[in-house]
Amino acid sequence: MVRRGGTAGRGGAARRRTAIATAGVLAAALLLSGCAPLFAIIDQARQQLESRGGERPAEVDGSDFESQRPEWRSCSGGMECAEVFAPLDWSDPEGERITLALVKQPALGGNPIGTLFVNPGGPGASGASFIAESIDYAVGEPLQQAYDVIGWDPRGVGDSSAVACLDARGMDEYLFGLGETEGLEEGSDEWIAAASEESAGFGEACLDATGPLLGHVDTDSTVRDLDMLRAIVGDDKLNYLGYSYGTYIGARYADAFPERVGRLVLDGAIDPSADEAEVVRQQTVGFEAALRAYVTDCLNDSGCPVTGSVDQAMAQWGALLDQVDERPIEASDGRVLTSGTLLTSIITPLYSQDNWTYLDQLFETVSDGDADLAFMLADFYYGRSNGVYEDNSTEAFMAINCLDYPAAVPLDADRMRADADELAELAPTIGRFQGFGDVFCASWPVRGALTRDPVTAAGADPILVVGTTGDPATPYRWAVALAEQLRSGVLVTFEGEGHTAYGQSDCVTAVVDDYFLRGTVPTADPLCTS
Repeated sequence: MVRRGGTAGRGGAARRRTAIATAGVLAAALLLSGCAPLFAIIDQARQQLESRGGERPAEVDGSDFESQRPEWRSCSGGMECAEVFAPLDWSDPEGERITLALVKQPALGGNPIGTLFVNPGGPGASGASFIAESIDYAVGEPLQQAYDVIGWDPRGVGDSSAVACLDARGMDEYLFGLGETEGLEEGSDEWIAAASEESAGFGEACLDATGPLLGHVDTDSTVRDLDMLRAIVGDDKLNYLGYSYGTYIGARYADAFPERVGRLVLDGAIDPSADEAEVVRQQTVGFEAALRAYVTDCLNDSGCPVTGSVDQAMAQWGALLDQVDERPIEASDGRVLTSGTLLTSIITPLYSQDNWTYLDQLFETVSDGDADLAFMLADFYYGRSNGVYEDNSTEAFMAINCLDYPAAVPLDADRMRADADELAELAPTIGRFQGFGDVFCASWPVRGALTRDPVTAAGADPILVVGTTGDPATPYRWAVALAEQLRSGVLVTFEGEGHTAYGQSDCVTAVVDDYFLRGTVPTADPLCTS
């Protein structure tokens, strides 16, 4: 089966998921032992989501969407939930409407100084769930005291008007089946044709199930939605905390509405000017480096499953991928573990150093011919539990990225082969599995028009851009690039491992909290080390 896209991770990437978007949720879950607690968390999340539904948004006065007054109602965990309308197409505000789902935690201290909007990343991650189920990870207690905190499901996602494609059986076949490319040489003309046909079939299923919404889930439309939400809650300026892909939403917002920028923090930053090829290249290198950092640490432990030098240990991981590629392993539920799914399960724990021990277990179990742990990690990533997909993040990820990173048509097979060779050279362990990502979006049934241009947000108040030096999903160089592009950008560096830093680094957390609470802007990069 064709690899879905061509990037190693989800932090604003242009490929199907091979790592979790909200790394902290994964970290919290994977620190638990065994499958049962993990699936219990997923089941609990589903029940909480179900408790939120059932009410309609307040009516809109003509096309004045900012006039809406949400009917906030009590929902689980002391939260308040509501839905509002937005136009399907912002260029036709009197046309068809969609709904957006919101979850709010009112300021715990009373008398809020404003509203803090939060987005966890993806694209495709539910901001409503992030606040409803992970508020203490998403936002520190001092900010919860001072702000009404709102997470929303962007258009196409979760409980908002959502992208849909296939039923659970169809998704299983698409994500885990061998597919039309089985037996063909990867990158050959025959392989590209088969992969294109398979991707086109999936895209048509999404268009049939979703309808016109599929062409209007781009980030610029979400930016317009966010400005509408700012106006609805009555804030003159936007206060916003965006993680990973959420930094792209924030950067595009600042560029579109610089005069409405309040206090913005962009953590795990994406370079808005990076095209798909650059995203693929840097994320592949980033995850190769993260795997190498894990291996270096592992070799200092007597229980490490790999041996020898760091290079030799990396080669052992590469050999395991090759072994599964040649002889897929059947799991206890009948699914077959291929190199694509194994790579997903390898990359997922690399988002947080706290989860590295799962790689020890993964190497041992797969080496012994047991695929169940690999599928447990992949299932968590895909939001799948007991054969059921608990959310639509997979489909939303694809749909949003194909509008934000439109592939050239027709495909340039020679260029794709050259890019694949470069990835294999830059990242010898995982790079050879990361090529030919253009195939998927080139077959998407609606064309994207977004260009990957630099942002300036000229005239905006200071914006904090947070980057982690060892971030595999959103490499540190992207944070540097974004801070330089923004006229008022201020770089905050965390010298450490993992994806995003707020709540992980005490130093970064203190800087961010001080900024949101008092408007304090660092006079220089604090270069946080803890």
